[in-house]
Amino acid sequence: MTIDASPDRTPDGPVGAARALIAARFERLPLCRWHVTVRLIVGAVTFFEAFDQLLIAYALPELRDEWHLSTSRATLLLTVGSIGMLVGALLSGRLADRIGRVRVIALCVAVSSVANLALAASPTPDLFMALRFVQGLAIGGEVPVAATFIAEITRSHRRGRFVLLYELVFPAGLTVGALVAAWVVPVLGWRWMYVLAALPGVLCVVVQRKVPESPRWLADHGRTDEAAAVMDGIEAEVERVTGKPLPPVDTGADTDTDTGTVQEPEPAEVSGERHAEAAATGLRGLFTGRYRRRTLVIGVLWFTGYFVNYGITSWLPTIYQKRYDLSLSDALLYSTVTSCAGLLGCLVAALTVDRAGRRRVITGCLGGAAAMLLVLAFLGARTPLEVLAWTSLAAVFFFGSNICLYLYTPELFPTRMRALGSSVGGAMNRLGVILGPIVVGAVYAGGSVTPVFVTLGAVAVVGAVVAALGAEETAGRRLEEVSP
Repeated sequence: MTIDASPDRTPDGPVGAARALIAARFERLPLCRWHVTVRLIVGAVTFFEAFDQLLIAYALPELRDEWHLSTSRATLLLTVGSIGMLVGALLSGRLADRIGRVRVIALCVAVSSVANLALAASPTPDLFMALRFVQGLAIGGEVPVAATFIAEITRSHRRGRFVLLYELVFPAGLTVGALVAAWVVPVLGWRWMYVLAALPGVLCVVVQRKVPESPRWLADHGRTDEAAAVMDGIEAEVERVTGKPLPPVDTGADTDTDTGTVQEPEPAEVSGERHAEAAATGLRGLFTGRYRRRTLVIGVLWFTGYFVNYGITSWLPTIYQKRYDLSLSDALLYSTVTSCAGLLGCLVAALTVDRAGRRRVITGCLGGAAAMLLVLAFLGARTPLEVLAWTSLAAVFFFGSNICLYLYTPELFPTRMRALGSSVGGAMNRLGVILGPIVVGAVYAGGSVTPVFVTLGAVAVVGAVVAALGAEETAGRRLEEVSP
């Protein structure tokens, strides 16, 4: 079926009516094995993309010896992957809004798998670097699109918990990647590690066969018959696994699903503004009406959160070694403890984000991270145990904030540009990942660690203030209500 190049997306038009019906049909679906199955399949893809992201850190020592890399060349080898992820995030969002979420997810898996095989056979550092960029395109492209898709198949009630429990697969993939690489590289060498990383490429077939395209995306593109057919299949599967008939479709979009309060009709001028917003798409749409503020706020939150995250985690082993004279094994152990504390923060955020709300969790987490880092700076970071304790507490907070952004960002944008909005957040994420370690390295060049924690704490304060003043609450609201 052909896609209408410019469907009428106004709330009262045929596409608007189709979107409202699809949303209402999703709202009546109880969370069940169908949701979990889809989440596991897409989660497996995200898990292995996270696995791939960390492999270079464990391959680099052997690569430096094998190819006699200078420090600058080794740094470039590390950085080029992050640059690829930044570009991939921007490209994949626009592509997913044009051709569909599932196609882009499957494409990213296939590209990543092929890139891993090519990396395993790479004979020169220049080719390896080019392939790292391609691998980065796939990793950076898959993660925001997958988050968008998971948000679109979930009803508003307890959406935060469902999505964030899915998002835990990414830090889990990083952890497993570290453990596997620590065993494989010394025993088999770095090339076999990339061969193993290519095996999950078969998931691209599983995704295409087992995961339906987002009905919300289909309806938004005027493919109403396909959207209805996909929803029919989903509803039939949900009825089969639950053994119960579904409740009637409630199309009363004016009633809040959590509070039951009835929304007042909009004034004519507000209604007109919403119709204008509904006509805007692409990058221009992200800076039209209410979405301008959301795009700017989200950009700041992604940048500050990951600036702090990678500013700390990338330099902690070096700080432990150079400043406190710890052995390499102890430095890595201390750093691992901090990362594990961050996983705890992710879990706590997943379990509380629906009750407390997105705005409070993000603001509180960034504020908490700032407080922990500034206290550490005030105390003078006198001992490695002091650094371990306070950075681990900070990690609980900034990991919790960062994982919430994967939930919050897709909620802020309409279906027609939801993947693009998420990918802009992903791009600002990568910018923070690149600049955080660079700035911290420049600050630490003076030899004192106190300015490092002051700098990171100040950046976290900026993020907390922006969240407190500019973030909108989305908990318990339908996607179409938040972003018409």
